[in-house]
Amino acid sequence: MDAKLVVLLIILAMICGTVFAVRRKVEDISDSLFGTKSLREGLKRQADMLAETPKSVSGMTRLMEPQIQKDFPEFNWMEFRGRAENMLLSAFLALERQDVGCLKDASDTLKRQVENLIETDRQEGITETYERARIHQTEIARYEKKEGKCVITLQSAVEYLHFCEKEHKVISGDAKRLTQTRYNVELMYIQDAGKISADKSYGMTCPSCGAPITSLGIKNCEYCGLAVTPVNRQVWSLERFYEV
Repeated sequence: MDAKLVVLLIILAMICGTVFAVRRKVEDISDSLFGTKSLREGLKRQADMLAETPKSVSGMTRLMEPQIQKDFPEFNWMEFRGRAENMLLSAFLALERQDVGCLKDASDTLKRQVENLIETDRQEGITETYERARIHQTEIARYEKKEGKCVITLQSAVEYLHFCEKEHKVISGDAKRLTQTRYNVELMYIQDAGKISADKSYGMTCPSCGAPITSLGIKNCEYCGLAVTPVNRQVWSLERFYEV
């Protein structure tokens, strides 16, 4: 037999052996990770499982709610959680229908945000679909007091069937499988910058006895009992939302 042919056969045998060994290794790994020797089937199962498993959220509610309640005694967490969730679902509907009128409980700033998103889709010829949208859980993620405003960031675990189309072709998202994701919604309370210092969330004093007002939402002085009007330009409002 020709020596070159022998060498070629040996090389082919080595390649086949390597391919077989790699395949066996991949099958073993797939079997240990997904319970099937088919890596493709295993990845599909994994994707299906992720599509049905809600995302975890940054749950700081137990720590943050007492602090917020101290600053704003009348703050109702359940009420604002409901408002944020309703707004978020209505925002999906507004983006799908390209109609900002679908928005609920949104500030002017948030309306402009949605209008800009709709206008961008229109200019690019994109249509968005949001189906079977629901919110699994919403928690307080952050509470910040700075520059004359207080911001509560709410984080929601969201499930939906979301995809974007252009010229009747899906260009992003998944038209067949649910998506599990997270959204942040910012709830803001703007204070009067002329009466409250920029580096503190409060600093008022009672007009009668001069005692410090220690809570932003307080209605009566804790020392003399005189009625106190909270210093603010507007109440809590939903100002922004974004996917995490």
